[in-house]
Amino acid sequence: MRALNLYGKQDLRFEDTIKPVIENPDDVIVKVKAVGICGSDLSRYKKLGPYVEGMTFGHEFSGVVVETGAGVDGLHVGDRVAGCPTLYCGECDSCRKGELSRCEKLTVIGARHPGAYAEYVKLPAENIIPIPDEVDFDTAAMIEPSAVVVHGMYRTSLQPGGIVAVMGCGNIGLLAIQWAKIFGAKTVYAIDIDDEKLQTAREVGADVAVNPMENPAYDQVMELTNGSGVDVAVESAGSPVTSAQVFALAKKGGEVVFMGIPYADVNIERFYFEKIVRSELTVLGSWNAISSPFPGKEWESTVHFMANGQLNVKPIITHRLNLQEGPDVFDQIVNRKDTFGKVLFYPELG
Repeated sequence: MRALNLYGKQDLRFEDTIKPVIENPDDVIVKVKAVGICGSDLSRYKKLGPYVEGMTFGHEFSGVVVETGAGVDGLHVGDRVAGCPTLYCGECDSCRKGELSRCEKLTVIGARHPGAYAEYVKLPAENIIPIPDEVDFDTAAMIEPSAVVVHGMYRTSLQPGGIVAVMGCGNIGLLAIQWAKIFGAKTVYAIDIDDEKLQTAREVGADVAVNPMENPAYDQVMELTNGSGVDVAVESAGSPVTSAQVFALAKKGGEVVFMGIPYADVNIERFYFEKIVRSELTVLGSWNAISSPFPGKEWESTVHFMANGQLNVKPIITHRLNLQEGPDVFDQIVNRKDTFGKVLFYPELG
């Protein structure tokens, strides 16, 4: 089969690769219909390199079941599905406590196991998520990033009528805006330095767009909230700058949840750091997208709200491409040669 394999930093190759085969009773092989580029893929491509040289990359996908192991019940050839790409050990202290996202050996396909930038991908049956007719393959390919976002939202104590600021309107931020509304937020402030992203943020439900290039985000949010700040501030940009500044957005006793990873040192000015202490903030980290019972409520709720239309990922998708275009597209994205939102590949097209 054809696949995108990562050999080193900025060394992604489109090439022939061995097709997966059934080896275990619970194996399921899926023909990939759509697979998205994740921000973590970009970081590994640009800065970190592969865990295993030549590994088939990618983990956000949807497709159709083409083969199942002898022990698989409830899944059939032809079923429309998405995949939870996360693998956990089930044996460490965190797993035994049901805190699966904190597993000591947590990994995803595309890291140490072949991923979904390919015509076919294999996962255990418990990782396969059936999708209803109302959810098309493009939307289903974004179930995983949506589950990542709502995993973080579940960590907060956001109540209906609350006020939320989302710092960074990339794919994760745009999903966070929608989840904040689903959780009942009265007002969502979208913050980004890119006016195009802010326009998309409005399309998916943001009430107010804030561009810090015009005036610092803190000043604008304080003016908009009469000096009080927001109930929940979401850091979804993954920038060292925003990772420091986000603390100033939360009100006294408010919460800050980190969904982005800056992949660099974060230097926090005294003004921002003191907000943690003086405002008695609750600071939350959020990692991955699974909970117990596996794969977790994050996946069930995402499928539900995609099916009823409250989660609309279509405005987030900007490119639909052949898999063969992968190496060039990754190069364009990391070297900022063009503007990209969510990029989807269709492996069956090449």
